[in-house]
Order: sequence, then structure tokens, then C-alpha cells
Amino acid sequence: MTKSLSSRQVIKMVESDGRIFVKAVGDHHHFKHPSKLGKITVTHPVDTVPIGTLRAIYRQADWIGQAGVGPCVSSR
Repeated sequence: MTKSLSSRQVIKMVESDGRIFVKAVGDHHHFKHPSKLGKITVTHPVDTVPIGTLRAIYRQADWIGQAGVGPCVSSR
């Protein structure tokens, strides 16, 4: 069973990867990295981020397949 994460925990992970908060549009918070391409959007506040959303964030951050990064999320 996968550990559930709150949006606050996901934001901490995204920021620890070096991404910087750019703007918020409604409840969507956008983060960009100074050298990596693309942006990551996290809906905040959310008590439990859905597993599909977590997978998308991992894919966008290029964390899938890296050991020791966040909870175990399989790419199917």
C-alpha cells in the first residue's frame, strides 16, 4: 500500500528538489526549476493527493526510477 501524501508534503519535496514557487492560480501552485525544463503544478490545500496526480508529479520531476526519492510510486 502506498503512503498517502498531503499537498504540503508534496510541496516540500518539490522545493527540496530545487524548484521555486512561481505563482498561484486559484488553488494551483506552480513551481519551476532554474535549470530543468517545464513546471510542476500542485493543487493546494489538499489532505490527500490522488495517486495519479502523484505519478504525474513524479514523471514531470523525473523522479520515477530514482531510489530514495519520496514514497514508492510505481510507474506501472
